[in-house]
Parts: sequence; C-alpha cells; structure tokens
Amino acid sequence: MAKAKKSKRKKTSGEDPNERVIVRNRKAKHEYELIEELEAGVVLHGSEVKAVRNGDVSIETAFATVKGGELWLRNLDIGEYAEAGRYQHDRTRDRKLLVRKAQLRKFAEANEQKGLTLVPIDVHISRGFVKVKLAVARGRKTHDKRQKLKAKEDDRKLREAKRHFVY
Repeated sequence: MAKAKKSKRKKTSGEDPNERVIVRNRKAKHEYELIEELEAGVVLHGSEVKAVRNGDVSIETAFATVKGGELWLRNLDIGEYAEAGRYQHDRTRDRKLLVRKAQLRKFAEANEQKGLTLVPIDVHISRGFVKVKLAVARGRKTHDKRQKLKAKEDDRKLREAKRHFVY
C-alpha cells in the first residue's frame, strides 16, 4: 500500500498561537520618524514569559540602549503572573536583547548619534519565542506632527472626492 503524502501547505483554519503580536506601540509612528527596523529576541524568566503570553505587557515608556557591548531594553513593564507565587519577577527590570554582532554595531552607531533613539515597535511571539521589533527613530517636533496629520487628512479627503466623482 502507498502512503498518503502530507500536504506542505500551511493550515488556514485558525491562527497559530505561537505566531502572534502581543502588544504594539501605536504612538511610535506619530511621535517618531522611524528610520530602520530590527527584530531581537528577549531574555526573560519563566513567569515573565507566561505574563507576556497572557498579554500583560506595556511598551509605551520602553526604550533600548547599548551598555557594555550588549543591547538592553529598559522600562518594559511586564505584569506579575499570579500562579508564580513567591517566584515573581521585577516588573521593569532591564532585559537583555539578543542580536547579531553586526546588527549591534550598526544600531550602536545610530544610538550614539544625537537625536536618534531605539524605540520598541511591538512585542510578538515568533516560533514560540518572545521577540521585540525595534526601530531607530528620530523624535518629531510638534509642528512636524501637525503637518503629518494635515497631510494625512488631505489625502483622505482626496481619496473620498475621487470615490464620489462621476465622469
């Protein structure tokens, strides 16, 4: 008897729980001009991983720095995991990020330039590992933010007018 071949297609019925975005920094695109992005692994304790999987994480005040030849994520707030008991973690401790040396050098140079910072864009799970997407960003001034919002509104009005225009 011949064995049935397994399909190599991905299953489309339902999402894989090991591939999902946990939290996004929605203000980042408004507050900063994003220049370049990078994905990095995060070194976490067991209770932190469980809390992240539950979605109890906040990246609004987080940022990354280079310290001692390593990349560190600071002010990432991961809530406590109730079932951890007395083995709880410190909520806002500095967490080491895992990147290749070439990427670290490139982003370390950008981090040292005046006006540039490393901002987390999102925290997600990829193949079962907690990862963070970082971006080299330049802070926007208030008038730049207003101009961006005005241009976005003008584009929206133009698209709306084109949709209702009859030839």
